[in-house]
Amino acid sequence: MKTETTVSFETKFEEEVFEGLTAFPKFLSSKYFYDKKGDKLFQDIMALPEYYLTNCEFDILSEHTEAIARTFNSPNGFDLIELGAGDGKKTKILLRHLSENNYDFNFLPIDISQNVLDELKTSLEKELPNVEVRPQQGTYFEVLERLAEYKERKKVIMVLGSNIGNLLHPQAILFLKNIRESMVEGDLLFMGFDQKKDPQTILDAYNDKTGVTAAFNKNILVRINREMQADFDPDNFLHWETYDPETGTAKSFLVAKKEQSVFIGTLGLKVHFKQWETIHTEISQKYDDDVVEWLAKEAGLQIDGQFTDNKEYYKNYIFTKS
Repeated sequence: MKTETTVSFETKFEEEVFEGLTAFPKFLSSKYFYDKKGDKLFQDIMALPEYYLTNCEFDILSEHTEAIARTFNSPNGFDLIELGAGDGKKTKILLRHLSENNYDFNFLPIDISQNVLDELKTSLEKELPNVEVRPQQGTYFEVLERLAEYKERKKVIMVLGSNIGNLLHPQAILFLKNIRESMVEGDLLFMGFDQKKDPQTILDAYNDKTGVTAAFNKNILVRINREMQADFDPDNFLHWETYDPETGTAKSFLVAKKEQSVFIGTLGLKVHFKQWETIHTEISQKYDDDVVEWLAKEAGLQIDGQFTDNKEYYKNYIFTKS
């Protein structure tokens, strides 16, 4: 029988770490990978040759820039709202085209990391000074509530990088429903979905030989050490990736190399690990057209178009309210 705990939490991070590390099997949320160090590691991942997602979407945005811009536009202009903006490397392709061709738009980058937003705003002020930038910090669900207030002109909600892939299908449907609720007739959702492909290509993307992805995955332990006075030794854990081609689900784990105990000071919590015990940290879902169409239908959306790279590794779909 589960007993009530008297542990008090100063942050949501503490609460979710407590929940995940006292569960069986253990888990931690990948959203906490992203502190200043994690942001830099993820940028390094996106530059890896194995991490095809970035290049595929970069190619899509480069080759179809004009067509995408025309799809986004309306007589009264539009608000371009990007969830999970990151460093904006890919988005800048569109922003530059929109700015140089005098489109009437505002750019609202949304990210959980204030550090990322600050860096993005600074770089845009230098590279594209004519673009009106209005950063907003918060989780997707927090920000989506605020997005519903933007009704004066067309909204284009953009989610690049296959971020929806971090959600299981029921969560993905809920996420899409939340986006739909923030949309009015005429609004668009422009979202990237990594496609099913050679399983080895997918495994290589999340388990590079240089160890950058492993360091990114282990960074959550480093962050717990720093923010919660814990004593994890990241070297005692192995980064492990799996992919199921039937379900299209890639999973990341941290695996304890030896039996050990870890103390988390701010929580007063001692966590015991058996040898080879796992912490599930992330999923990365892969899709095909049928799955995307099903997700959209369940969420009350419809596909109005799509763009893909020349290998068809990746697709950006356009959705409207059905």
